Amino acid sequence: MEENQTNVVIPPDNLVFVPLGGSTGVGMNFFAYGYQGKWLIVDCGIGFPGDGLPGVDVLLPNPKFLADKKKDIVGLVVTHAHEDHIGAIPYLWQDLQCPIYVTPFANELLEDKLDQVGLLGRADVHVVPQGSVIDLTPFEIEFVSMNHSVPEPNALAIRTKEGLVVHTGDWKLNIDPILGQGTDVEALKELGKEGVLALVCDSTNVFGTQTDKTEADVKETLTHLIGEYPDRQIAVTCFASNVSRVESIFEAARANGREVCLMGRSLWRIDAAARATGYFKDIPEFLSEKEALDKPVGSVLYICTGSQGEPHSALGTLSSMTPQKNSVYFGPDDVVIFSSRVIPGNEKSIALLQRKLKAKGVKIITDKEALVHVSGHYAGPDLELMYRYLKPKIALPVHGEAMELTGHVDLAKKWGVPFAFALEDGEVIALDDEPQILGEVPAGILAVDGKRIVRLDAEVIRKRRKMMDDGSLVITIVVGKDGLVLGDPQLSTFGLLDATEEDKAALLTRIKDGIADMTEEQRFMNAQIDQTVRSIIRKFLNEFYGKKPLIDVHLVRI
Repeated sequence: MEENQTNVVIPPDNLVFVPLGGSTGVGMNFFAYGYQGKWLIVDCGIGFPGDGLPGVDVLLPNPKFLADKKKDIVGLVVTHAHEDHIGAIPYLWQDLQCPIYVTPFANELLEDKLDQVGLLGRADVHVVPQGSVIDLTPFEIEFVSMNHSVPEPNALAIRTKEGLVVHTGDWKLNIDPILGQGTDVEALKELGKEGVLALVCDSTNVFGTQTDKTEADVKETLTHLIGEYPDRQIAVTCFASNVSRVESIFEAARANGREVCLMGRSLWRIDAAARATGYFKDIPEFLSEKEALDKPVGSVLYICTGSQGEPHSALGTLSSMTPQKNSVYFGPDDVVIFSSRVIPGNEKSIALLQRKLKAKGVKIITDKEALVHVSGHYAGPDLELMYRYLKPKIALPVHGEAMELTGHVDLAKKWGVPFAFALEDGEVIALDDEPQILGEVPAGILAVDGKRIVRLDAEVIRKRRKMMDDGSLVITIVVGKDGLVLGDPQLSTFGLLDATEEDKAALLTRIKDGIADMTEEQRFMNAQIDQTVRSIIRKFLNEFYGKKPLIDVHLVRI
């Protein structure tokens, strides 16, 4: 819902749930619970723009609804350390100005982000161990250990006088992970016995079927693959935040007598956060790229950023056709393993990067060829087990595309949940024995455009998108005292099809004739000339090129 729409009246005695991001699509998780006039926020994450938003760095959920109530916010509780759950905090905390509650690993990453924007020490951050219970009256929140691809993921058991809500965060049912605690199944069962009013549940992998493969299987596969290429340079790219995967890759490399080098700033940040919070205890310091260059060929394995085809990532550098000074270079018969999934929207950039590597003769291995990745999200019967454990009265799927949310609703009903809703961002639902949608509140998406935060529908964004799609045209017209054109207008085009001199001459003739055909009164009205010229240009370019560019008319009177 957009910012200019009317807010709904929310009775203070109702326990309500309001997704403000993360319900209409993947990313930008930003959820609110309201009760007795107070508000609890769960997660505050970013989204990633696709190719259709040039110049936009990240996407943010619109905080307006909660910013207007910031005196009544009791806290912002983070489920885990992924960017789509904590990445918006440095951008939006000034609007919210509420206490933040995070586990130790998430805190390490959050501190770095807050420091970059001058909020470290100003933002009120509380570090909460897993398994803790905190009192944020009128809410009590229990942190329940889950399993995911990042350390210390949590479900939140949110208790109020109106009932218990379980907010899962991202999760899978893995009780024996390679790193960190597993999912606390017994705690989930106890919550089910207590009685769960509503389950707010991740939908990312609701149609997934693979359930019998774990991170341990990935480690075994990587160990075997690395052993197949004893004299080759090998790089493995993965999500930087997947600490378990980094450990799996290290163990697989060590089993083959290789040292490990990290390449990419985000990997080094994750490494520092992991070591600061007690992870990687048995892993020696990783090699820097400079140190790796002094090692014999085939003795080092490189872990690289760039799994999603990011052009300026470490893997993007490795794809360069020419060697870079003091940099690792991959050539024919070297190996790159993509130990990650393709995030929807990144297919083109990943394919382009892989084509560049193949053009150099580099061998590429993905999850299509070998078991080099397993999802950090549940699949198959895990979701049904979650519903059996908790037995909620209300199912509220979040964090998924429309098809995933509606599919999740159908499954919840199939498993006997009385009420299930696929909400849009901004919709307010009252949670009780007869849940109902009360209406909508302001929601929407903001864009980080350089140093500014603007609405996604801001004119500057719309114009830039139009320029990218159809190019732009600038024309300067000089008119005399009689209002007629003097000389030939100066025409410049950007990103349009190359026009021939004949085309340009024909367009300029149309413009001069069009102005000449105007009445004398119209020729002395700048707005009228502007409108006439734009109309002539639009018709001409649509007729001959099928384009509708951004048009800028400069009128000079002498």
